[in-house]
Formats: sequence, C-alpha cells, structure tokens
Amino acid sequence: MNLSLRFLGVGAAQAVELGSSGAVLERDGEPLLLIDCGPETLTTYEKVYGALPRAVYVTHTHMDHVGGLERLFYRAYFDPALRGKVRLYTHAALVTHLQSRVADYPDVVAEGGANFWDGYQLVPCSRGFWHERLWFDVFPTRHHMPMTSFALALRGSFVWTGDTRPIPEMLAGYAAHGETVAHDCGLAGNPSHTGVDDLEREYPAALRPRFVLYHYGSEADGAALAARGYRIARGGERLALASPNPDVVLEA
Repeated sequence: MNLSLRFLGVGAAQAVELGSSGAVLERDGEPLLLIDCGPETLTTYEKVYGALPRAVYVTHTHMDHVGGLERLFYRAYFDPALRGKVRLYTHAALVTHLQSRVADYPDVVAEGGANFWDGYQLVPCSRGFWHERLWFDVFPTRHHMPMTSFALALRGSFVWTGDTRPIPEMLAGYAAHGETVAHDCGLAGNPSHTGVDDLEREYPAALRPRFVLYHYGSEADGAALAARGYRIARGGERLALASPNPDVVLEA
C-alpha cells in the first residue's frame, strides 16, 4: 500500500491564516482517516476530496481541533447515506469532554427527535483501534491537563503527536522503527506546547531529523524553525510515509 499524510492546516489556535492543525491519512491517494476537525477543516477537506470525511480521530477537545464537528453532524445527519455512519474515534477519557464541548445542546435540531451522536458512530478506545484493517496506537501526551490529549501512531509509518510538550519517553517506544513524527512545535514553548529549544533539549539528535513540525504561530515562526534546520509542515502538503509494520497489518 502507498500511504501519505496530507496536512490540511498547520497553525496554532491563534494562527488562523495557517488553518487549524489537522491532517488526512491517505491510502493509495484516497482519504482514510481525518485527524482532528477544527473550525475550517471541513471546508478544506471538501475542497481537496470533494466529499465529507467518513472517519475522524480526535486528539483532544480544544475548539481549534473539534470546532468543525457540529457542522459535520448537520451534514451527516441530514444525509440518509451518512447518518450514523461517520466514525469518530477518540480516547474514552475524552468522551465526557466531547459531550460537554460539542454535543450538550438542547434539541440539537429544531425538528426534535435527534441526538448529536445520531450523526456519528462513536468509537471510544483506550490502547488503540482498528480502522480499515490497520491498527492505530493511541497514547497520552503532555498537553494542558493529564489525560486530556492523545497521540496517534501507526507502527513503522508515522506518529501524530497532537498538541503536546516533549514526550521522549513515549516516542522511545512509538517512534522506535523509523516512523515520521509530526510534532507540535512553535518558536517558543509554553506549559501546553513544545518550543524548538525544548526539542533540542529533550530529544536525541538521532530522532530529530524525522520530525515534521506543525502547530507553529505564524509564517515567520515557521521560517525561523526551518532556518534552524527543521522540516516544517505546510498546509496542502502531502508527505509520503513508509508502509506500516506488517506484524500489525492484516491482509486486505
């Protein structure tokens, strides 16, 4: 199989011009899994693929990562072919946060008779999940509060950190076989996000060339990260990935 990661947006929450951070895992050129769904993500997704996503993984519930889920609900619920069939994968610890952030609204449609989750097939997970015969690992990151943000990994292929401080102890296992690592990184770190100095202090030099940095604060910040020798993600970019570890992939 040919896998790629297409970045739909690469910006931090305030960097509207860069788009909400999110990407699509593609297989043989077709969309397989949308990672996060910020306020503008659905518009970008439809421009690229001409259709709605059939599967979404949510890393955490800050609105720049889930702000598009209400719009996706309406599109799916009123389409008989999609109602209840858009898979939404997320860690079980996030379900209550998702409910309070995007689903807990009285009479989600004016006609009544609908629940927010009727638009989706909600699939909570803990260690990970199967999707389209691929096993995806899910693990906690260091963002905001403990157990509120979770990375995604496809062994041998890629890791998507989501929003995080450095997590060398996690990547020592989940990025141990040459995986490309899409890592949250701005020019300066803070208590919820990684800065470039954090990368250089906490990660081994051998791992850093596999990083592709996103969630930076501006075009100027991205240029400064690139000037320091790092590869930065850009909106619309498609990144070729290695095939996943065959030990965790079933034959189609």
